[in-house]
Amino acid sequence: MFMGEYNHTVDAKGRLIVPSKFRELLGEEFVITKGLDGCLFMYSSEEWKNIEVKFREISQFSKDARKFARFFFASAAVCEVDKQGRVLISAVLREFAGIEKEVVLAGVVNRIEIWSKDRWQETSEYDDVEEVAEHMASLGIII
Repeated sequence: MFMGEYNHTVDAKGRLIVPSKFRELLGEEFVITKGLDGCLFMYSSEEWKNIEVKFREISQFSKDARKFARFFFASAAVCEVDKQGRVLISAVLREFAGIEKEVVLAGVVNRIEIWSKDRWQETSEYDDVEEVAEHMASLGIII
């Protein structure tokens, strides 16, 4: 399980240090793609295969399924860390997520979210967390 929050920077070439705790769980190859809420999603190869299997079960006659597939899969890139523990994030993905220099990596159960620090600060304001928690409880997710 991925958890925790780490602050790092992206260098001029678009490389980002992946925290060692995350590298251990990601394995040698992993996938980075456009995420929701303006961040990037990073998945281990194993988790990515699970997503692929589930997605193949969805009807491709669904307009929403096709639209989401183009958004999610077309931007995906297989990645690996270099000897210094860095991963290269493509310019397209950095632009989508508004990543310029300061970055937050957040472990979120089955994935890592990569945020520009500014977007992370905007998104992590939890004024309505009690209301969200009640909704999650109604779905059977109890903390």
